[in-house]
Amino acid sequence: MEDSRIACLVTGCAGFIGSHLAERLLARGCSVIGVDNLATGHRRNMAAFAEHPDFTFFERDVCAPGLVAKARTVCPRLSHVFHLAAVVSVPYSVDHPRHTMAVNLDASVSLHEAAREAGLRAFVFAGSAAEYGETATVPIVEGAAGPDTVQQSPYGRAKFLASARIAASGFGVSLRCFNVYGPRQSASSPYSGVISLFMERGLCGRPLTIFGDGGQTRDFVAVSDVVEGYLLAAGLTGPTETPLAGIFNVGTGHSTSILELARLVAKLTGNDREPEFLSSRQGDIRHSVADFSKFAAAGFSPNLSLEKGLAILLDWQRLQKG
Repeated sequence: MEDSRIACLVTGCAGFIGSHLAERLLARGCSVIGVDNLATGHRRNMAAFAEHPDFTFFERDVCAPGLVAKARTVCPRLSHVFHLAAVVSVPYSVDHPRHTMAVNLDASVSLHEAAREAGLRAFVFAGSAAEYGETATVPIVEGAAGPDTVQQSPYGRAKFLASARIAASGFGVSLRCFNVYGPRQSASSPYSGVISLFMERGLCGRPLTIFGDGGQTRDFVAVSDVVEGYLLAAGLTGPTETPLAGIFNVGTGHSTSILELARLVAKLTGNDREPEFLSSRQGDIRHSVADFSKFAAAGFSPNLSLEKGLAILLDWQRLQKG
């Protein structure tokens, strides 16, 4: 009997979001071909599913050609591509713009085109809120990023150009995720999100470090909700189970300042140290909160509040410390 399970390619499968997505797909009964060059991803993120019989891992760079063709030699029924592999650091992108464009734009466009030419069912791209630049209007709608938008970093620019190409093709979807947090987001990496860094310092009894005055606002969305958004966008869940096309924001619609976040993390971790304020970082934007009504109309609904999400992350980080 022919194997009818859905087969998915997940690039960046050893990363923070990618590992959660791969694990969720396997739990749903899908076969997963994971790709990661382990430059910023970690094998430990795949520990929960690395030996799963329906998981195949390729250690390779997404800039290498022929990825879709190679995946189909392993699994001819490949139908869905989730492209999360990227240069993820804004500061790194500022220092290495060429490499950032090669990975985040050129490789993304090539992979999308290969998936389209192969007649695959769905292509989901990891867009970013950084595509909006220093927008003056919040909450931010998808149309706020256009040809005249000035992104604050090569990272944001590359993501915008890739999203635009995907949207213009009529095949595939770009999910512009806002500030994602949760277990497996490494606090030891300079690329980490502010929440994981705050949690690490809070648990160690060290002052929380704030770049700028702390008045920056962000829309923090739990990784579990983001993963459900990926499944919805790919047509694996939702009211119609039809792959989406275009660009969609992924967030909660709630705005939290960095200073408010620091106070909440300090309270949860029992850290009574006063925060340390450092100079603002190049490429950081001031205010960012999502208008995700377009994605909500397609069936997306974030379920985890920031307080509950932080509690889950705190439990996980305490377990890592033994």
